[in-house]
Amino acid sequence: MANVAVVGSQWGDEGKGKIVDWLSERADVVVRFQGGHNAGHTLVVDGVTYKLSLLPSGVVRPGRLSIIGSGVVVDPWALLEEIEAVRRQGVVVSADTLRIAENAALILPLHGELDRARELARERRTGGTGKIGTTGRGIGPAYEDKIARRALRVCDLADPAILEAKLDELLLHHNALRRGLGIEEVAAERLLASLTAIAPLLLPFAEPVWLRLAELKRAGRRILFEGAQGAMLDVDHGTYPFVTSSNTVAAAAATGAGVGPDSVGFVLGITKAYTTRVGSGPFPTELADENGRLLGERGHEFGTVTGRPRRCGWFDAVLVRQAVKISGIHGLALTKLDVLDGFERLKICTAYNLGGQTLHHLPAGIGAQAAARPVYEELAGWPESTRGARSFADLPANAVKYVKRLEELVQCPVALLSTSPSREDTILVRDPFAD
Repeated sequence: MANVAVVGSQWGDEGKGKIVDWLSERADVVVRFQGGHNAGHTLVVDGVTYKLSLLPSGVVRPGRLSIIGSGVVVDPWALLEEIEAVRRQGVVVSADTLRIAENAALILPLHGELDRARELARERRTGGTGKIGTTGRGIGPAYEDKIARRALRVCDLADPAILEAKLDELLLHHNALRRGLGIEEVAAERLLASLTAIAPLLLPFAEPVWLRLAELKRAGRRILFEGAQGAMLDVDHGTYPFVTSSNTVAAAAATGAGVGPDSVGFVLGITKAYTTRVGSGPFPTELADENGRLLGERGHEFGTVTGRPRRCGWFDAVLVRQAVKISGIHGLALTKLDVLDGFERLKICTAYNLGGQTLHHLPAGIGAQAAARPVYEELAGWPESTRGARSFADLPANAVKYVKRLEELVQCPVALLSTSPSREDTILVRDPFAD
């Protein structure tokens, strides 16, 4: 049976939560493979809204196994709070329905404190222009510790002696940083006590998930790999340094879950019908006019995690085409088409102008990215409503033309089309699990 990997093709916030939830009806297992609790996936199921950050979106569906892979950095306190929150909404979460990679790195309170202190230092030094725009939740510092081989991992919680020794090594590094930033040093005894207290609550979920996934694959189970953020926030391929600290492209599904690349299967790129971005960094099609305001207002463009308003702009076909190639996307899930209802004219960015030169890709240099200007193609909009449409026959002719033009420009077909936050309002063109 085919597996599916879901990734964002823009700067995140494309609507992955709803699509993953919709696909999870066909899946047996849902796996988060990267990121942390900086992700924000909103699901609307039977009129109930669930806001997830660390938990895989399949957790709200009975009978599905949810897995947090080793590519995720886990804040144990945030995870347990999220588990309790969905339990209060009637979702069953137990060691039978949720498994966590024993080799996943932990996010500690000191990581968030360092994250926020660095952003404040950047703001003071540059007057605000040098801020990365992180969520301040410690994701970046936790990945730094993982790469530097000093991170605490879930499995360390089971061995008090190892935990204490590794914590001493970690604090040797972090307390030196904190002295430089003028932050109070971390007391090892207090943090060790907190970790010791939370260990019995987290460890029942822990296991070698790579082994579980190998067994599930051998048994023919359908696996859905759920990414966070988007391709343009990838630490290698995004608008560096205004990116997240993990790889968000489809290849990360293999390493972040612990499977071979042949297990990833169909790659579905979640793509908003316009473009948004949270935080700092280049954004060639950003609109600072009435159209930008309308997109934000109609699309309810506020970060699920941060509450920050998202920057809005016209669809950037250059960026999405680039994401299609980098992630090996087989099909798009186009979301929020209904937000474009009522616009008399719509624009699509088909190239960039950089100093008189036409570019058909986003350059890597930060200066060139900031200087790139969009080259637009204009299409007629539609006055009719597309909200709730469940077949192409229900869409206005100009909406269909818009979708077809996007397919041509990004060189990838639309497999799913979402016309509202409700899971039922989805047009299926090509079932990813059928491939």
